Amino acid sequence: MPNLFLVKDMVTKYELPTLPYSYDALEPHIDAKTMEIHHSKHHQTYVNGLNGALEKLSDDLQSKNLDQLLSAINSIPEPTRGVINFHGGGTDNHTLFWNNLSPNGGGEASGGVADAITQAFGNFGAFKEQFSGTAGTFRGSGWTWLVYNPSTQGVEIKAMSNQTSVRTEGLIPLLGIDVWEHAYYLKYQNRRPEYIAAWWNVVNWGEVDTRFGKAKA
Repeated sequence: MPNLFLVKDMVTKYELPTLPYSYDALEPHIDAKTMEIHHSKHHQTYVNGLNGALEKLSDDLQSKNLDQLLSAINSIPEPTRGVINFHGGGTDNHTLFWNNLSPNGGGEASGGVADAITQAFGNFGAFKEQFSGTAGTFRGSGWTWLVYNPSTQGVEIKAMSNQTSVRTEGLIPLLGIDVWEHAYYLKYQNRRPEYIAAWWNVVNWGEVDTRFGKAKA
């Protein structure tokens, strides 16, 4: 399944990707109504905002894919840069997020990414505790990511505000948790730590390991 669906027109336009599972597939950990609203309303808003911003870019920038735009965010002129940062980041972050989840997920990491986690954090339990702590104590809206850092050739944890992509800092996203309230408030209200604990039960480690392998290639 491709990460993003494109429609060729005068300007490359993005469409909301279809989820690889039904809205209720992740219950009881993430409820169907939250999934429906999060995907069909919030993610759609980011896609719409990105498409509107792309129309204001020069032809050479329009020819780049979203990964390239986010990785070279400072090459985009203001004020469009801020819109691409927010809506482009939101589009990319959420597409990654859906594919990070699976009704058959959970457990511990496996494959190459498991080895990288052990090397960076000592063991999976230590990584999980640090990741959950970073996500749970993050102030405001944003994301917490396990990323691959090409400069160190290792993995690390990175928290980002709002929808800013880790790609803007030269990092490659592997596994991210959305800690905006719209990701969990219907079921968990203000109990973000409970949401984070439940989220681990649906992490798609096969997808994460595949992404890690591509990052290292």
